[in-house]
Amino acid sequence: MHLTPDQVIFFQYGAIKINLTIVTTWIIMAILVAISMQATRGLKPGRNPGRWQNFLESILSYTRSQLRDLGVDKPERCLPLVVTLFLFISASTLSGLVPMVEPPIGSLSTTAALAVCVLLSVPIYGIASRGVGGYLHRYVEPTWVMLPFNITGEISRTIALAVRLFGNSMSAAMVVAICLSIAPLFFPIILRLLGLLTGLVQSYIFAVLAALYIAAGTRAQR
Repeated sequence: MHLTPDQVIFFQYGAIKINLTIVTTWIIMAILVAISMQATRGLKPGRNPGRWQNFLESILSYTRSQLRDLGVDKPERCLPLVVTLFLFISASTLSGLVPMVEPPIGSLSTTAALAVCVLLSVPIYGIASRGVGGYLHRYVEPTWVMLPFNITGEISRTIALAVRLFGNSMSAAMVVAICLSIAPLFFPIILRLLGLLTGLVQSYIFAVLAALYIAAGTRAQR
């Protein structure tokens, strides 16, 4: 039993490794891109949209309203990032149902990369919304003494994002593996379904936290 899909290596040349995490991640990305291209094919602006276009537009409208309720000034800017994070984490969780496939979010490298994306997106959206000076001023509010604490808070919440997602995914996989060795019938199936539900909830929480961090960055010096 291995703790992370990083330990399953298909190819290695020096420091370059192609492991199960990378392969599964790229397969999920390709599937999501293919589904997105197929789902958005034939969409067109104007009157009399089809049922499928009405359905997609209603989902996007609901998501924009949710982001606006979270405090995001211009939800259209961060909507692609937040939705992409949710879809990728959800697809990664669902990939665990496929035999011989381990979710890439069971790797700390994957969850850390997602958390770094959120970390970098906060100043990008913050500067785009408030300017360089307005965004940087948030680090010295209410006084310059808070500068190291605010920077530490940015880093610590990024670590918390990565560890939370990784811990939930790895713990669910380990519990199922242990139960399979003890009672290999229906009980592990129930735990697998509960783990799937937990993973979907974690994907929603990750996306919401990303939106909240972006909202905090864009509200600098308001």
